[in-house]
Amino acid sequence: MTKLADSLVGVTRLGLDTVPFIYFVEMRSPHFTLVEAIIQHIDRGDFEGFTSVITLTEVLVHPLLHSDVALQEEYHDLLLHSQNFEAVGINSIIAEQAAQLRARYRLLTPDALQLAVALDKGCQAFLTNDRALKRVAELRVLVLDELEL
Repeated sequence: MTKLADSLVGVTRLGLDTVPFIYFVEMRSPHFTLVEAIIQHIDRGDFEGFTSVITLTEVLVHPLLHSDVALQEEYHDLLLHSQNFEAVGINSIIAEQAAQLRARYRLLTPDALQLAVALDKGCQAFLTNDRALKRVAELRVLVLDELEL
């Protein structure tokens, strides 16, 4: 296990996959407190956070299926109105970078788009819980299962 503080040394911009937001908003163990600490770092301006708008698509499915308007609003507020954080739209530059990542690493399209956004925004690291993404060499991939406070 790696200490969270050690894994974030030198990080001024952090890309985030979808699952950290689910752990945080829905207070899911075992990673809620770890993600909460990261969100607090972003909130304080210790570093900036970025994700793609793909995250919004992914997190809203469950609340929409269950007509959970409060949960939908919580995700909206977090992803679209948090300070020091941006949900980035997909443009042609990001789409081409994602295609290159898909070809190089045989990634799924959503993963490639998330990583392409992080690279486009100059992120030094990317937070996920998908160990398979560690094969991407262009930035440091932080896996929640391998981190501790």
